[in-house]
Amino acid sequence: MKLPAIDRLERQLERRFVVARTRLTLTDRVFEMVHPRSPEDLIDEADFVRDERLPYWAELWPSGIILAEGLSGLEGEGLRLLEIGCGIGLVATSAVLAGFEVLETDYYEDALLFTRVNVARNTGVDPPTRMLDWRSPPDDLGTFDLVVGADVLYEQPYAGLVAALLARTIGVTGRGMIADPGRLAAPQFRVECKRLGLTVSRLGRVPYSSGEIRQNIEVLEVRR
Repeated sequence: MKLPAIDRLERQLERRFVVARTRLTLTDRVFEMVHPRSPEDLIDEADFVRDERLPYWAELWPSGIILAEGLSGLEGEGLRLLEIGCGIGLVATSAVLAGFEVLETDYYEDALLFTRVNVARNTGVDPPTRMLDWRSPPDDLGTFDLVVGADVLYEQPYAGLVAALLARTIGVTGRGMIADPGRLAAPQFRVECKRLGLTVSRLGRVPYSSGEIRQNIEVLEVRR
């Protein structure tokens, strides 16, 4: 499928960033993901001073890989999925291939652009995207059958923010899936979910190993 708008967008990103392309196999399917070669080069002091913003979106995180693998085994036809913190779009790519109707969100506009390119290149679909600040989510965001996030609990304040966002966006019969490698805010996240009337259970604990990286990724399910 030809997507001229994506061709133009990819060329624009290649002019703005030094990019790399990483190939990885998930459940027997090969994905090629384009991303900034060095996330450290993207650190902006003004962004950090303003709201401690760092370019975590530009990494391929183990939690994202595990969550993408988990979504690949689901049947998403006819279901709406919201991703909070889409990064470069690996989870989004898996969700689209599983048949979900997705809305991809992030706090960085550049993350949304890379997500569009990667999803389109791997699936032929140009996904809808939206900027989202967890501190002030829009009233018209709506509810979803599945709300997902990978490694989104890396700062203590995010426990309450992510829990509140899930409480607003999980549909009556829907659920959330959060993949976490044991971040600082994970225990408090459970507390905040309970306070908001949500139940949290563990779907699994998946070991991840690549080079020097060794993590155990906990996949949490959140329901009303």
